[in-house]
Amino acid sequence: MTDQVVIVGAGHGAGQVVATLRQQQYAGRIVLIGEESWLPYQRPPLSKKFLAGDMPAERLFVKPPSFYEDPAIDLRLGTRVEAIDRKARSVRTADGETIRYTDLVLATGSRVRRLELPGSDLAGIHYLRGIDDVNAIRDDLEPAERIVIVGAGYIGLEVAAVAAELGKTVTVVEMADRVMSRVVSPGLSSFYADVHRAAGVELRLGTGVTGFAGAGGRVSGVIVPGGETLPADLVVVGVGIVPNVELAADAGLEIDDGIVVDEHCRTTDPHVFAIGDCTAHPSRVYGRRIRLESVPNALEQARVAVLNIQGGNDVYDQVPWFWSDQYDLKLQIVGLSTGYDRTVLRGDPATRSFSCAYLRGDRLIAVDAVNNPKDFMQAKALIAKGAMPDPDRLGDAAIPLKELG
Repeated sequence: MTDQVVIVGAGHGAGQVVATLRQQQYAGRIVLIGEESWLPYQRPPLSKKFLAGDMPAERLFVKPPSFYEDPAIDLRLGTRVEAIDRKARSVRTADGETIRYTDLVLATGSRVRRLELPGSDLAGIHYLRGIDDVNAIRDDLEPAERIVIVGAGYIGLEVAAVAAELGKTVTVVEMADRVMSRVVSPGLSSFYADVHRAAGVELRLGTGVTGFAGAGGRVSGVIVPGGETLPADLVVVGVGIVPNVELAADAGLEIDDGIVVDEHCRTTDPHVFAIGDCTAHPSRVYGRRIRLESVPNALEQARVAVLNIQGGNDVYDQVPWFWSDQYDLKLQIVGLSTGYDRTVLRGDPATRSFSCAYLRGDRLIAVDAVNNPKDFMQAKALIAKGAMPDPDRLGDAAIPLKELG
């Protein structure tokens, strides 16, 4: 059999696998299998410019349709893989076809965490993960006046910002006592909460959801503890995602909050690689295995996996980074702040351009930069090298971060 790389999943990372295989002049065939009907595309703009109507779907594509018009590329969209036979080195699709592989790349990504509550099947309750989801939200958003968003993470707050700028009445319900509580400090949460309130968004923090009210099969409100119903013409739920590991688990691959891969992006099977949201990989910087919901992670893992498929010995060892656009604010996060015991503010939040540095002991482990790309870029190198900057100098925004390593 001619060498053949089969990629399961057709998201951003999967598209990068195809692009890197072509860049590396891979001599075999490439089979890309994805459940969605869309070509590989970028997800971050979905809750921002695409939702706002400022970006057409074509601009989301990782590569234009013409890129896949190559006789060596077999594109299978709208197709689900049901099983992996590692012994035969093949996958079986939902329509019963068996496809052989020399090497397999699992880019199965993640899915939204769904609420199982009374009324959760009512029309007008949406989740945001793909292009089709956003198209459905946009159809409901235009006539809607009252929007309730469940969850104050990145997705929830980005949707809140778009809806508020469209002049909608927006309420965000969050179980935690502050916004973005999993990823930023209390100080940064307070800053973003104030920004949203100033834009007219009502924040119901420390508040859960017990169910949904409806009329004529369509949502009319969100019920919170105590029985109060928040009126809603449209509900968007953003309460986290779940890695798609079932296919790998059924094939006997190791799972630990994600498909376990080594520093070369290989699973416990040397002919099966995995990349992106679905993977748990070793991090030298943080000394533990981590799973990241991050585009940069997926893209770099894709590159490393391909180089190793080609016979290389490349290692994936990047400092994680993420971003969120809300109103005129670009939040860029570098590193993981989990386990920090001290924060140091760089600059004045009132200027809407500042940073928050996180220390564990004496070591810098993360930086959140708000409209401050210089700090964001320079923090990457400091965190990678395990820098221990003097806290007093760290708090002086006039001193470039690169001088503190």
